Amino acid sequence: MVEPEDLIRFGLIPEFIGRLPVVATLEELDEKALIEILTKPKNALVKQYGKLFEYDDVILEFEEDALVSVAKEAIKRNTGARGLRAILEQAMLEVMYELPAKTGIKNAS
Repeated sequence: MVEPEDLIRFGLIPEFIGRLPVVATLEELDEKALIEILTKPKNALVKQYGKLFEYDDVILEFEEDALVSVAKEAIKRNTGARGLRAILEQAMLEVMYELPAKTGIKNAS
């Protein structure tokens, strides 16, 4: 039910509003939707990290609790799907740097 006048009152300039062919409202993503974004798409973050770990001959598996924690952190930070990469990178950074020197890790081969 948004009208162009509403967007002008919100602070958008009329020249920009005139270029919007469709205006749609969105709802916030819930925990389940964020987990699906992490795992389902062809280029999902979980799959990307799995591929990176394969280069070191390591199989990476994320437990459900870990995915839930990442989703909850995105909700807490109010960043939605855009914040998932930063949260996952922060969690995986130390592991990725220490992985080549670790022993006792199950190899993919």
